[in-house]
Amino acid sequence: MGEALGIQVWCEDEAGPYKTAPYPGYSWHPEQQPLGQPHEYIRNGTAKLLTLFHPATGTVRIKGVTNSTNATLHEWFKSQLTEILADQPLVMPTALDVWGNRLIWESWREDLTIKVSLSAELPRLRLLLVMDNLVGHKNPEWLRWCFSQGILPIYTPLAGSWLNMAESIQRLLKRRALNGTYPKTTGEIVDQFVAAARHWNRQPTPFIWAGKRHARRQRAYFSSHSVGASATVTRRPICRRDAKWQAATQMTH
Repeated sequence: MGEALGIQVWCEDEAGPYKTAPYPGYSWHPEQQPLGQPHEYIRNGTAKLLTLFHPATGTVRIKGVTNSTNATLHEWFKSQLTEILADQPLVMPTALDVWGNRLIWESWREDLTIKVSLSAELPRLRLLLVMDNLVGHKNPEWLRWCFSQGILPIYTPLAGSWLNMAESIQRLLKRRALNGTYPKTTGEIVDQFVAAARHWNRQPTPFIWAGKRHARRQRAYFSSHSVGASATVTRRPICRRDAKWQAATQMTH
């Protein structure tokens, strides 16, 4: 709904840590000559991935870091979000429209269990930012900056981080960047993630709820056969004895 109303919707997440260790996965090697990975490795630090994802276009922005403290996280977010909103002017509501503008902000927070206090003066809403329910994401200085830029953070509920589509793109990038490789340094991990994200952005795929994957799951479910009163299904039909066989069995007994 946000995109349809001219409000950008982005997702944020941090992934990792990723170790300097061999990662299992497929690799292109001659038949019967698989790539061997050592069972021992040198611990040479870990890397984390900061991610901003735009589901409507499939565009992803990432940064590889060795820590995700508030200073590192918020500094990168501010620079990236400023670039994202560069083509949307920051507009303050007129004196007659202040209350209506606040109602628009509040409408996007209905039914949320966690609601931070909004600033007294709010510009036009320009962007919704889906974030995990972490303490660092509720930093007062960070929230004041978001409100001043027309950005409303929306937190996923506890045990509901799967609602954040940024986690989906992170799993995809991780497979493309690390599976079947053995990075020796954190710099190699970051470079591999940057390369994977760059290739993804050349032809990004939009993410939508109830998309093609959901349709495939629905087709698979309805093409299966239910078993009993539970939700259990089978891929092949179970042979059910007809009424004549049951009547004959009862007569013999």
